[in-house]
Amino acid sequence: MKKRKKESRLAAWLNRLKLRHKLRIMQICCVILPLFLTDSVVVAVIMDAERQENLREMSNIADSVEYTIMSYSAQLVTLMQDIYQNREVNEFISSTYASPLDYYNRHLSFAKVSLFTLLMNNNDCNVVIYTDAEGIVNGGNFQRMEKAEGENWYQTFRGQDKEILLFSDFAKVNWEKRRTISFIRRMDYLNRGSQGAVLRLEWDYSDILRAIVNARYASTVYVCEGDRILFSNEGRGGIYVPFETLPVSTADRAEVRKTIRMLDNSWDIYVMSQRNVAYEAVRKNIPLFGLLLFFNIFLPFALMNLINRSFTERLSELEEVLRKVKKDELYQLSDVRGADEISLLMRTYNEMAGRMNHLIQNEYKNRLKRQEQDLARQRAELLALHSQINPHFLFNALESIRMHSVIKKEYETADMVEKLAVMQRQNVTWGNDYVPIEDEINFVKAYLELQKYRFGDRLCYEISLPGECSQYLLPRLTLVTFVENACVHGMEKKESACWVFLRVSQDGENLVLEVEDTGQGMPEEKCRRLAGEMNGASIEILQDSRHVGMLNAALRLKLFLDGQVRFEMDSETGVGTLVTIRIPLAAALRKRHLQESGGGVEIC
Repeated sequence: MKKRKKESRLAAWLNRLKLRHKLRIMQICCVILPLFLTDSVVVAVIMDAERQENLREMSNIADSVEYTIMSYSAQLVTLMQDIYQNREVNEFISSTYASPLDYYNRHLSFAKVSLFTLLMNNNDCNVVIYTDAEGIVNGGNFQRMEKAEGENWYQTFRGQDKEILLFSDFAKVNWEKRRTISFIRRMDYLNRGSQGAVLRLEWDYSDILRAIVNARYASTVYVCEGDRILFSNEGRGGIYVPFETLPVSTADRAEVRKTIRMLDNSWDIYVMSQRNVAYEAVRKNIPLFGLLLFFNIFLPFALMNLINRSFTERLSELEEVLRKVKKDELYQLSDVRGADEISLLMRTYNEMAGRMNHLIQNEYKNRLKRQEQDLARQRAELLALHSQINPHFLFNALESIRMHSVIKKEYETADMVEKLAVMQRQNVTWGNDYVPIEDEINFVKAYLELQKYRFGDRLCYEISLPGECSQYLLPRLTLVTFVENACVHGMEKKESACWVFLRVSQDGENLVLEVEDTGQGMPEEKCRRLAGEMNGASIEILQDSRHVGMLNAALRLKLFLDGQVRFEMDSETGVGTLVTIRIPLAAALRKRHLQESGGGVEIC
């Protein structure tokens, strides 16, 4: 009983879901999720194989570093043993010399016949023998014992009961401090247990460091004695910088750690992984991952989407037409496709809609048609009344006045009347409210010429209109509004001569219209507020603003260009004002093409 209740709740929940959601759940639970789990196992295996390969590469790096150090160490141990067992060397450091000259002469003859010099010339290391034999003079490979007694390496060697000591330190050598690694042993070959002489072989630290760095390992390598970093392929400061300490966290993150025995010392080699194993696995197996993604995700996803669309698209079409019933409209489905249950439902609906439309057509739509005819008749009557208001008589009257002025040789008056006629014709011309920039410029010229009769030589103007910009459309009487503002508010209170500049140009992706005057200007705060009102122009702002003309022009430009226009103002008191209008060329071209194609201009 309890089980059936659960099934009933599940069925009720499924019944509330849309069909596309049910199909999506089935796709995820029955296709994508199982494939994802399977692919995850494959990826995990590949990632593990990549990690093992990475570990093998780092183990090889550790072996290579070990070989570099051990081979160098073996050479020095062999050299040390050869020097230790060389009888001539032991006799030379055990002899007593009566004077420095006696030591010098004996040293010259020793160098000529002994193998010691040959051994030294064939090895990259510094060999020094310290002895307390009487008469020996400090110099070259032989030094007196007192010179070593203050050194750390000597104190450590004397404090340990070892035949050979491997010692690393940062100590002063000659005149400067540097890193040193040395083999140290007693020279008691002829007199076992004697404390009289000590042999020190100082490694060529730079040579080993250079060999590790130049190997260009793919991973970072640290060779440490305890927590002190002896060598690293990062350089770690070089020979003249004290040894650094390896942080415990860095040592814990090492992928490979190898310990090598150097006499009684233990050196640790740490190899840090610098590779992103996941990235490497993906990079190396791109074709395999591509196939897995295609066959296990993209292909099933695409097929399920096709099946989903086969159901949902037709059901959505049926739902769409059913919703229109609320608007007293019954539309029939134009494309009934398929032969399944959904297509049968769509055909049945079309039959029902056809019968219902027949009833609606006879009663409801016929009544609406009669009402529309009544409205059309009333509209026609209004148009007939409107057409009687013809301004043609006004132009005839202006022309008569102009001709009369010409006959009386009042040419200035005739010119003013002619320009007034041009402006009046622009104002009352019926038809499209949008004109090419070229026509708008002609209107501006007529306006400025009339203003020159008012201001005389105080008004000068200059208009620049490139040919490629002349045919773009603007709402009628917009440019002249900004020019009028420049004349009225810019010049009326200024006694000196003023210029008005009107420039049209293309700047990159914008059509730029500039209206500039050298009038009285305005404060910066007022200029900024007016620019903000133009950019945010609306009916509400227009009702509350004192600058009705400019805001009206700005609002008409915004409506015409679907808001794709920007206004900028720059003004300085006593200097003048510059108004810049930037229109994207794409918006201007779209309106122009729409007008040329006869589609008119829409205002959104």
